[in-house]
Amino acid sequence: MNGLKMLLIPAFEIGLWNAWILMLYVISYNMLPYVLSSRRIIDEDIIKKASHPDIGLTKSQKKLLVILNVTFFIPIIYSIFLPLKLGTVWFYVGSTIYSLGVVIGTIAAFNFFTTPVDRPVTKGVYRISRNPIYLSMFLIFIGTGIACVSWIFLLLAIVFLILSHILVNSEESFCLQKYGNSYREYMNTTQRWIGILKSGEKR
Repeated sequence: MNGLKMLLIPAFEIGLWNAWILMLYVISYNMLPYVLSSRRIIDEDIIKKASHPDIGLTKSQKKLLVILNVTFFIPIIYSIFLPLKLGTVWFYVGSTIYSLGVVIGTIAAFNFFTTPVDRPVTKGVYRISRNPIYLSMFLIFIGTGIACVSWIFLLLAIVFLILSHILVNSEESFCLQKYGNSYREYMNTTQRWIGILKSGEKR
């Protein structure tokens, strides 16, 4: 009975070896555009593109983006109180998935910031997924949830994915308007999510 209770109600305590360690990457990832901007490492237009994902969205879509951001930060706050299940199979499986998300996210950031602002990002991991940054964050959240054996964290990750999928429709419509045929050709050859949706989706 106690084992079942622990499964249904994850531990809630502050500790050194908690999930916040894994969330440090997520926090630094979102701070990256502002750090690059302050040091003037890359073009300011690219920084604007990264720092203002609401450009080109309608009012309702911007509201959805706010909800997505809230869903994004709740797991980060929750991670402070969520112990990692060190030394367990759960931890190793979750860490593997988390690491995959980190690799995809890091490469996607490099691809994004090294692409001219007047062109769609189509190189690197963008060749296998049209939205690798959203995909990487989902893998990071899922991996963290498994590493902590927390169904609450996993549920938040799924909600994040659902909201991301809805918002992506709006973002891709904006990209079609901005980049025209070059982005349409990209959509016809690259899947939105790896192995989830077929390439060549009709618009």
